Amino acid sequence: MNINLVVFDLDGTLISSHKTIYKATLHALREINIYPKMPEEDFYKTIGMHFEDIFAQFGFSVPDFEKFINIYKSIYFDYIDLSVVYPGVNEIINKLQGKNIKTALLTTKGQDHTEIILQKFKLFDKFDYIMGRRPGIAHKPSPEPLLKISEELNIDIGETLIVGDTELDIRCGKNAGSKTCAVTYGYRTAEELKKEFPDFMIDNILDVDYIVGG
Repeated sequence: MNINLVVFDLDGTLISSHKTIYKATLHALREINIYPKMPEEDFYKTIGMHFEDIFAQFGFSVPDFEKFINIYKSIYFDYIDLSVVYPGVNEIINKLQGKNIKTALLTTKGQDHTEIILQKFKLFDKFDYIMGRRPGIAHKPSPEPLLKISEELNIDIGETLIVGDTELDIRCGKNAGSKTCAVTYGYRTAEELKKEFPDFMIDNILDVDYIVGG
């Protein structure tokens, strides 16, 4: 199998960030006087989805969504020390680059927010392309952002592998025509991920090395 580009999801794939996201979300909602019933463990199962979809799942909406997002981003780093990079992340990226395989990041987080987080964890310079949520570009599971990454890096989508921890990542890859790899240590169970029929399932990020071979 010829893989020349590996595209990673962020939360639940490269960074264990669920506590940061949860606490920052509740804090931002309180600032706009919304106090939802949103149990922590249930919330974790929605990470990876767009916030508006998450809120709909819990039965409420945010009238001024832009205000919520601005507050969320402004206080996110108050909780950043609850996040950590998963073991093996730096090692696998270095291995891929050593094989001349390009690496990219694809997340539903806003572009500006994503770049700051990556800089915080010294991952910003690790990628050939970083795709956060941008105006005018659909987010996962749409194939649009993944196709744009492969186009920008001049890599055929059939030579691309997307690696992520949710159904959104797998569906995005399948919709685009790339290879797909689910990681089982993130925010979905192995049983949930199996239902998406990814090309590969791994328990350790370093196993990407065996998939790309060489």
